[in-house]
Amino acid sequence: MDPRRRAMRLSLAVSFLMLVGKLTAYFITGSAAIFSDAAESVVHLLATAFVGFSLWYAFQPPDTGHPYGHGKIAYFSSGFEGLLIIVAAVTIVYTAVGDLVLGPSLARLDTGLLILGGLTVVNFALGMYLIRIGRAYNNIVLVSNGQHVLTDMWTSIGVLVGIALVWLTGFVWLDPIMAILVAFNIMWMGFRLMRRSFSGLMERADETYTSLMLQTLEHAREEGIISNYHQLRHRQVHDQVWVEYHLLFPEDLSITEAHERSHRVEDRIAGLFPKDEVFVTAHLEPDHHEIAHPAGHAEPSDPLTDVSVSNPSSP
Repeated sequence: MDPRRRAMRLSLAVSFLMLVGKLTAYFITGSAAIFSDAAESVVHLLATAFVGFSLWYAFQPPDTGHPYGHGKIAYFSSGFEGLLIIVAAVTIVYTAVGDLVLGPSLARLDTGLLILGGLTVVNFALGMYLIRIGRAYNNIVLVSNGQHVLTDMWTSIGVLVGIALVWLTGFVWLDPIMAILVAFNIMWMGFRLMRRSFSGLMERADETYTSLMLQTLEHAREEGIISNYHQLRHRQVHDQVWVEYHLLFPEDLSITEAHERSHRVEDRIAGLFPKDEVFVTAHLEPDHHEIAHPAGHAEPSDPLTDVSVSNPSSP
């Protein structure tokens, strides 16, 4: 089985375990802080199920309606997960404020601490595993899901600290206060996921990769492989990178030789992404391409070629 599919199945199974365990701890203790942790787990279970569907859909091959594939659903999935996290945070704040006003009724905090402690260890292991697999395959779905799991872990740690203080001091008002702090923490994570989703859907170009591509094209020009270049475009979805550019060659160069030189440049560009599948589309033009174009021809704006070529470190 593909490691990414295995990771998602494990994530879904553990999410269900987390939900059952935390709800059990909440019903035993009556703690608003533990309820906040359980509410976040409800969201995580729903989000994980949707993420699993998104990962399956992203694996579907390109078709007539989606010639670039289906990978961009990953960004929608990440945004959906962020939205659910924010909804959970608002629910937690509402419940905690009610407990703060009316006064919480707590019981068997030691049992709740034991249950929550064990679940926290499991969440840490799962989160690190998901992020490792996600980064290995450049998969934003798994990385986002892993970060959500680690957020859940830190939420649980905060709740553990709060419940332990209540248990040791007898100050029951600490319980809803901790729940509110937890809510604001996961709300911040939700906004971060939504911001990443927005950047992906808007196809924000990675500045490091832009500089590396421009540097590669500039070296090819200095070596005489090409005369010049312009109209660079690139975007990345999961482990697929799409690159487009125009290459200029001497007018007396044969199309065969120009094509061979173009492939040499393409290989260098692909070498910038050793872990990814790279698709390069090159438009070959003569040196004086403005003369070769018909009257009235206008090329689109060229925002990336004007970026200064620097010497960034490889990502």
